[in-house]
Amino acid sequence: MDYKDITVATEGRVRTLTLNRPDRLNAWTHRMEAEFRQAVDAAESDETVRAIVVTGAGRGFCAGVDMDIVEAGAAGAVSEPVAAAVAEAPPSGIEVNYAWKFSYLLRVRKPIFVAINGPIAGIGLCMAVFCDFRYMAEGQKLTTAFAKRGLIAEHGISWMLPRLVGPTNALDLLLSARTLVTSEAAALGLVKALPPDDFLAKVQAIAREMIESASPRSIGVIKRQVYDSLFQDLDTAWRRADEEMQASFASEDFREGVAHFLEKRPSAFTGR
Repeated sequence: MDYKDITVATEGRVRTLTLNRPDRLNAWTHRMEAEFRQAVDAAESDETVRAIVVTGAGRGFCAGVDMDIVEAGAAGAVSEPVAAAVAEAPPSGIEVNYAWKFSYLLRVRKPIFVAINGPIAGIGLCMAVFCDFRYMAEGQKLTTAFAKRGLIAEHGISWMLPRLVGPTNALDLLLSARTLVTSEAAALGLVKALPPDDFLAKVQAIAREMIESASPRSIGVIKRQVYDSLFQDLDTAWRRADEEMQASFASEDFREGVAHFLEKRPSAFTGR
């Protein structure tokens, strides 16, 4: 796919996906959604990539869905792409328990870091809550937006947000659609705040430190354990952990994990 609404860059083992409509504060479009999904899938299948960072071009992260789409919906002129998106079946391999629009991100084996460099609202926030880590530059703004547009909590945010900040805080953010600054979002545990200077580089460095020190196999399995446990009782999660531990003992990464510790050298994990 020739990217237009995003850009893709790789440095070392970190792949950065940048929402790239800076003149519209990176407002979400159907093309952006298709490009973003394709780029995530490509990063997932590329064994040279071990972490994904998502950010926005210019002074915004994502201002929500493009207003041309919103205006068309308000006028009753639902475009063919919108109708197709509504009718489309969940992608192959996505379990029916998952609201599939962004929840495929939970199944990506590699950690996904969101670098919120500017305002984030609506569908941009929906995408971000299904990523693993959210870093936000100090002094920026965040809002759910839906209730103030006569809309509802869409794209799985009503399921994921309470799991991140608790039901009361989630209801506050969704029903009021009020604007939060970085410090309040951080106090809720929704994001981690970082100084705005060299913000993206800081997030990329955090991602790099994680993947250089930990087994990619372990990261992938643990990520799956955490999100699967949202649907499991304790007994099921415990038995799954025992099975995965036994499989870990037979892995190359376990042997390397012991070896580099005993030999007091940097790790050389293969992910196998």
